[in-house]
Amino acid sequence: MLGELAVLGRSVALPPIEVVDVDADPLLQRRHGLDVPVLLLDGSVVCRHRLDRSELMRLLRAGPDDDLQALSSARAVGPKTSL
Repeated sequence: MLGELAVLGRSVALPPIEVVDVDADPLLQRRHGLDVPVLLLDGSVVCRHRLDRSELMRLLRAGPDDDLQALSSARAVGPKTSL
């Protein structure tokens, strides 16, 4: 998903993306389990597993000052991942 966001970010202005390791937070582990990666916009799930570009674009048009949070598992992407 991070790769897809990086590609999308070349053609569309995206808010800053914070990458969070779900495995490092017990609450996030309980909330998302194996459903990673997860993309959140202002704390609400946009999509899981794969980027839903049309849903993300729809939500961004609704509120331009949003915060994106990409939740991933260290097992899947490594402990420190950035765009």
